[in-house]
This record gives sequence, structure tokens and C-alpha cells, in this order.
Amino acid sequence: MDKSDITLERMRTFVRVAERGSLSAVARELGVGQSTITRHLRELEEAVGVPLLSRTTRRVTMTDEGSRYYADSVQILRLVEQAGDEARGTRGASAGTIRISCTAALGVLHVSHLIFAFQDRYSGIGIDLSLTDERIDLVREGVDIALRLGPLTDSSMKLRALGQSRRLLVAAPAYLAARGRPAVPQDLPGHEGIRMSNIAGSDTLALQGPGGERLGVPFGGRFRVDHGLAAREALVAGRGIAPAHHWLVDDLLAAGRLEVILPGYSPPPVPLSMLIVPERVGIARIRLLVDFLVERIGGIPGIEKPR
Repeated sequence: MDKSDITLERMRTFVRVAERGSLSAVARELGVGQSTITRHLRELEEAVGVPLLSRTTRRVTMTDEGSRYYADSVQILRLVEQAGDEARGTRGASAGTIRISCTAALGVLHVSHLIFAFQDRYSGIGIDLSLTDERIDLVREGVDIALRLGPLTDSSMKLRALGQSRRLLVAAPAYLAARGRPAVPQDLPGHEGIRMSNIAGSDTLALQGPGGERLGVPFGGRFRVDHGLAAREALVAGRGIAPAHHWLVDDLLAAGRLEVILPGYSPPPVPLSMLIVPERVGIARIRLLVDFLVERIGGIPGIEKPR
């Protein structure tokens, strides 16, 4: 093995291909031709002396030797980046790119504005913001930080609880004028419900009463949607009643375009969490963004920070 051929550039290429499982995807990510990626991998494997990746027509996977080499490579690259940050001091912390994944509606309405404020403070830091409600593989997609609503089960990520997202039952004044206002939860089955098709059990509405009691009410309707912004539009259009995050409809409530119904009853709040890829925790610019979001997230309507 000629150690001089084991460069950080080739090692980074190998790590990204191992994580994404696709040469073409990494070529697009790095802005180079696929032939460059292929060459980096071939030269690295020749230098190491063993095959690191197994290639098929549909996917690239790591060999046993590649899996061991990947773990060491990730550690080496993290140490190199940390060393650079420490050598550059504050300037190093304020440069580079951070990749963020966020729940779509929350990202559009609120998190994007927090990122604008963050970049106003740290002008040298670039942000790649990906909006999705799917539970993506953060490592494979090259994401550093993810903001997610709902319970999480991925124990491989570093989790930071950001708070609880309060929810309300809301409807448009035009809908209530046409169909009447529910007086008690038992009136809801006679109304049109706007339901989320990507949430299991949405045909039963869970509510918490004024005394803390919990009840489930049958909840149906002709309109189902898998995106919070579409549910928001359906509410404004008077298509029915829906449980909604406070931050999703705060401006509409203030403008009188929606009204809270059954104010003594509310859907249980939903946890809001931050996931951080463990290998990225020590990177200075990511620490800056984590601290910034933790500080500012409570300013989003209806987000109650942990005590």
C-alpha cells in the first residue's frame, strides 16, 4: 500500500458513496462527473489493497473490509474538521455548510425564518434546507441536523428535545355558519373532518378535556391530505374542521379567517425534537446552529419549551 495515495479527498468520496449507496448521487452532490468519483474510489482501493465497495447495477454496498475502513474514515475526517475549526478559531466556526432536514410545513412557515436570522449573524455559513415529512436516513442523505414532530425511535442519533407543539381544533367562520358550531365533542361525528392520510388512526380524534380526561371521538370526512400546508388551505376554504398545530394557523386565527372550536378540549401536544448525526456533534458551526435554534425555537407560536 502506498500511503501517499490515501488522500482526504478520496476518503471523503468513499465515505459519501458508502453512505448514499450511489456514485451518481455523490457526483451530483459534489458537483463533479461520475468518472471522477469512480477514479477516486479505484485509486483508494488500490492504495489500501482491498476492495472497499461492492458494485451492482442498482446499488453500491460496502464489503466487510469497507465497513471497517468506513468507521475509521469517519473518525479521521471528523478529527480533521475539528482540528481545522480549532486552528481557525471563531472564523472557522463561522464558515462551511450545514445540511438541515425539517418537517415541511414547520420549515416553510417558521424554521426558514430562523435560518435567515442565523445567516444574518453568521454570514459565512451556508444552509441546505430539505423539507420532508418522511423519516429519512440522515446519514445516507448527508444531513447534519433534522427537526422532527412526533415520537422518535432512532436511537443511533443524538436527540435534543426542543419542546411540545400545542394543537387546537379549528374551522373557518363560513363552515361554522353553514354547518353549525359543535357544542360538545360528541357533535364532531356529524361534521366534515380534514384528516392527515399519513398519520395512522386519523379516523379517531384524540382529545384532552378541561379536567385532563382523555377521550376518542370518531372523525371522518371527504378530504384527506398528507401535507400540513394543504390542510391549512382546506381549512381556510371552509372544507371542514381539523386539529392543527398552533404555529400552522396562528396568523389565520389572528386575522379572523379561522376560529377555535371546543376551546375546553384540545388534541394532545406533539413533541418537537432535534436529531443530530453523532459524527457531526463536535463540528463548531453545527454547535452554533444547534444553540441558536434551541434559543429561538420557543418564539414559534404554540411551541412550549422544556422546563
